[in-house]
Amino acid sequence: MDGEKGVQRMGSFLHWNALTITLTLFISLASIDFLKESNDWEQIYIMIFLIIIALALLITSTNYFIEGAKGLARTAGIAEVVIGLTIVSIGTSLPEILFTTTSAIKSTADPNLADLAIGNIYGSVLVQITLVLGIVVLFKPLEIRPAWLRRDGLLMFLSLLTLTALLWEGGGLSRIEGAILCLIYVVYIMWLLNDREDIKEDELKLDTANPSSNLSWSGTAYFIMLVIGLTMAVYAANELVSNATDVAYKVDVPHAIVGATVTGLGTSLPELTVAMVAARKSQGVAIGTLIGSNITDPLLSIGIAAMANPFSMTTAATPLLANLIIPATLLGVFICLLMMWSGYKFSRFEGIILIAFYLIYIVLIELHRQGFITL
Repeated sequence: MDGEKGVQRMGSFLHWNALTITLTLFISLASIDFLKESNDWEQIYIMIFLIIIALALLITSTNYFIEGAKGLARTAGIAEVVIGLTIVSIGTSLPEILFTTTSAIKSTADPNLADLAIGNIYGSVLVQITLVLGIVVLFKPLEIRPAWLRRDGLLMFLSLLTLTALLWEGGGLSRIEGAILCLIYVVYIMWLLNDREDIKEDELKLDTANPSSNLSWSGTAYFIMLVIGLTMAVYAANELVSNATDVAYKVDVPHAIVGATVTGLGTSLPELTVAMVAARKSQGVAIGTLIGSNITDPLLSIGIAAMANPFSMTTAATPLLANLIIPATLLGVFICLLMMWSGYKFSRFEGIILIAFYLIYIVLIELHRQGFITL
């Protein structure tokens, strides 16, 4: 009994700490935002600092939202596997969903924000399947189950191809196309819930190894956590879009590049955190988190954004997206899948290759920005 109370007190302590950090970041972001009225370079430095705070707030508030949603689901008696496949999977992609949707809605006033949204989706997928996975593999080599490749791995690649085909066909996404992408994702989730014994085992392993995830608050408290987390995350996403756009304009960097690098990397930090923690306890959750997120982003994240407000790539950004960012993402995912098929495991050497691939991609982006490469 004392042990259970100790776990509950620890869980409550962690929740309060998370709330304190989230509120501190929110107040800091709202306060510093008033300091942007200065000379150009000072504004740029302040906006970069605001981007960092907004990313931190987006991540902490997302985690707070996930914990609230998980706690609420457990108090309602929902199975652990359902929580893992839905709340956690979608929750780790919430930064991409909010950032992309916010960018799409604002693209009516500023068409360049559509490039930011598209760049963010492809940038997030690429950074997760190369840099993030590479870091996780360096930390701990991972074994791959053939079933993951035949189903999730293949669907990840097909999801990207589907999104790419829709973008190339019309130069953007309509509400109907966004709805189709979301429908594919819903069908995928329903299929998972009916046929994933291996994921069920992995989810249970992770939960058993993490006693602090046990219930420590009431259902009402978890609901408040969920509302606070979501509210802060929406605010952070809006600030992130605004400041990233301002920086892009001031230093004359294409919005597609900002989305594919800075925000793509920043919004992928939750996946890195979850994958690093999971790699110690359950390799299935580590791989599943990354593959699942890379199915969520090109289907649900950008699908919701298109349904909220249809958008199109700008003429200026189309060559960059079509000839560098999108092909690099497709190639990175293809290479990753080939590595998975070679012995059904990831070695540290393969992790180094994935990290090197992402670094080469960043170099090519910079060479293009400097004018050494034309597209």
